[in-house]
Amino acid sequence: MRSKATIFMLLFTTLLLFSCETVPITGRQQLNLISSQELNAMSFNAYNDFLSKNKVVQGTEGSQMVQRVGYKIQQAVEQYMSAQNMGDRLQGYNWEFNLVEDPSVNAWAMPGGKVVVYTGMLPVAQDEAGLAVVMGHEIAHAVAGHGNERMSQQLLTQLGATVLSTALTKYPAQTQNLFMAAFGAGSQVGILLPYSRLQESEADRLGLIFMAMAGYDPNVALGFWQRMAEDKKGGAPPEFLSTHPASSTRTENIKNYIPEAMNYYRPG
Repeated sequence: MRSKATIFMLLFTTLLLFSCETVPITGRQQLNLISSQELNAMSFNAYNDFLSKNKVVQGTEGSQMVQRVGYKIQQAVEQYMSAQNMGDRLQGYNWEFNLVEDPSVNAWAMPGGKVVVYTGMLPVAQDEAGLAVVMGHEIAHAVAGHGNERMSQQLLTQLGATVLSTALTKYPAQTQNLFMAAFGAGSQVGILLPYSRLQESEADRLGLIFMAMAGYDPNVALGFWQRMAEDKKGGAPPEFLSTHPASSTRTENIKNYIPEAMNYYRPG
């Protein structure tokens, strides 16, 4: 008779085999226990709830810039994913880009194309190209399924691989908090789930390609991340870096990614 440990390992292995997706560009296999339909539904609800509780900035130069950059990167993402025969990964997306009044140096993107930039990020971004770095990076996290991957890992460890529908029924508050934390918007509930260095590297690489396709020079990314590092030295790390840990090798990695991104660069 097989032991409980053996049965668990067989079930776990089966779960991994049937719950994996491929990250664009790198081809890495990742654990995704949650369907895109479930994620998008949670995303849209959480996003609308967030906007209802925060001041959305409209009609300003900054808000218009967020909209403009977001739309260009949206087009780049759709073009890139279609060329990679991954256009189905964007099914159900309903893109939205909003600037929110908040001094935090932060930005995040949820599944389904829901993006928020905080006003505190604009001085660090400095201009449209700098904003494209951060928005391209955040959208890359969403497109690459990093939030799904983090949430799946947490469901596996905290709730024993409970399917999302069951988790929402039995542990609604815990699951909602986990969702917000997994997508970098969890500071209001006291939870932050940092991206791994591997996920950060993937988002940097993919984000550079997206911004290049959108007509922004990828070389701008070096200055942006330098400003982020300088802002961090001034006191507590910006929330953006709390969920996006910058390593000492990030600049070198970005330098290595830029030549690839430049192949996609078409100045506007």
